[in-house]
Formats: sequence, structure tokens, C-alpha cells
Amino acid sequence: MAELLLIEDDADIRTALIRALDQRGHATRSVSNGMDGLQGAIDHTPDVVLLDLGLPDVDGRTLLTMLRAVSQVPVIVLTARDDESEVVRVLNAGADDYIVKPFASEHLDARIRALLRRSGNTQPDGPLVVGDLRVDVRTREAWLADAPLDLSRKEFDLLALLASRPGEVVSKRALQAEIWHQPYGGADKTLDVHLSWLRRKLGETAQEPKYLHSVRGVGVKLLAPQ
Repeated sequence: MAELLLIEDDADIRTALIRALDQRGHATRSVSNGMDGLQGAIDHTPDVVLLDLGLPDVDGRTLLTMLRAVSQVPVIVLTARDDESEVVRVLNAGADDYIVKPFASEHLDARIRALLRRSGNTQPDGPLVVGDLRVDVRTREAWLADAPLDLSRKEFDLLALLASRPGEVVSKRALQAEIWHQPYGGADKTLDVHLSWLRRKLGETAQEPKYLHSVRGVGVKLLAPQ
């Protein structure tokens, strides 16, 4: 679970995001203006700040600069401004990531989890274990029944993500957003191919799954064999 601080002036958006993020296991604190957000980031040391740029008291990019003067907390900017020059300015001001509105809550959840992994805030102390499968995120090694698995970088990323959420159906959109950074369908075939390669290395097929179970029209979940 991540401790989140949402800085967003629109009450409807705040309510919808808090509900969606809570359902995905996060604890979300929210404020409606920039200066309260700055104070909240200092007082409560969240794991991630979600920052809207259009705030009533101070521009979000200015607030980001102020925040960076006192904290290195990861920041995801939520913005309706999608022109390339604005994105560059936001990243140069210290944002770690940005998402253009409107967006799906599962896309935001995937970005939060990816950012936390990059920042090291959610690294497990030891290997992830699901049945006879072990995945060590720190060393980027995986074993099946003590036999090492020869995985490509993307295959490992895919397996590690699913192993970190055992039994949970992870949507294709979330997998695309987190691993290929293409949340709206651009990597469908690539994802299917990588799943096929990964299944082969786990000694299974889509028709006879052991670990990787597809849920038609939804996504994929990783389970220990019965």
C-alpha cells in the first residue's frame, strides 16, 4: 500500500480518484490548493504526490519547484495540458511522471506502482514466491523449482509484476502502461507474444496453464499450481 497525497481543486475528481485508489489498496490524503499541498507533503511525507497543475492559488509548475526545494518525494503530474513544450517544462521542474487527463484509474495505479519500484520504495526484502516459482526483483533473477529461468528484460518485468500481485487479475492496459508505457492498446500483440514466450519457459501453454491464467476480456493473473 502506498501513502498518496492528491493535490486537486476539483471536488468531483478528488472523490472519484480517492475511491478508485482506495480500491487498489492505496491510502490517499487530499487537499484542494497548492499551499496546503506543500504543507501536507512536508508534514506527512507521502510515498507519492499526485499534482494537478490548474490550482486556484498557485500554478502547479510553480508549486512543483517549491516542493523540490524541500523534498524529493516522487511526483506524478495530472494535467489536461498535453502539448509537448508543457510536458518538457513540467519534467524539467522536477516531476517524475505525468498523465494527461482524462485517464483510467488503473493506468494511474500502474504508473504509481512503476514509480515506487523505480524509487525503491516497494522493493521486497527477499524473492517473491508463488508455488515453485521465485522472483528476486533486486537481483533480477528468477527460478522455477530451483532451476534458473533465462528471461529477457521484458519477460522478467512482466513476471515480476504479476508475481508481486499473486491471484490478482492485472488488466492488459495496466501491463501495457507499466511495462511498455503504451496504455491505450499500442502493445497488445507485443504483450501476447511475451506472454507466450513466458509460458513456454514456465512449461505451460495458454490451453494448459500452470501459473499464468488469462481471464478473457480482462487480463492475466499468476497463481500457484493446485
